[in-house]
Amino acid sequence: MQIKRWVWLAVILVVSATLLAACGSDNDDKPQESSTNTTTPDEGTAIEAGPGEYQTLSIDEFADIVENRADEYQIINVHIPYAGDVANTDANIPYNDLDALTAAIPTKNMPVILYCRSGNMSEQASRALVEQGYTQIWDVPGGMVAWQSSGRELVDQ
Repeated sequence: MQIKRWVWLAVILVVSATLLAACGSDNDDKPQESSTNTTTPDEGTAIEAGPGEYQTLSIDEFADIVENRADEYQIINVHIPYAGDVANTDANIPYNDLDALTAAIPTKNMPVILYCRSGNMSEQASRALVEQGYTQIWDVPGGMVAWQSSGRELVDQ
């Protein structure tokens, strides 16, 4: 009976650690300037991901781009299942469909902004694209939840 209790405790610990790791973020590293991104918004933060890095945007920076410079970026919603969009979104592509993401981005140096509902899926997609050699990738931590919390509306397509 004692061994069975230890097995259950070990299972609970492993599941808890996995859930915490999935919900957490690696953004504890000191932000670094990116030398690969030439279209960087004013206050983006570089995050190292494999051989390159991607940038992050605050909700206000993202809103400025969406409202004033959306044509300079490819804006992709990577959240699944579909839960609405930020205006001027160019595409909805699942975060885990790397083939579709790479097919939708014409060149590896095209400026791309990825967002999702909370930021987890877009972070994963950003890392995957950087590992594929894409050089101008921006992630929006907090995603659509932060967008709506800032008083902005989502659109349904």
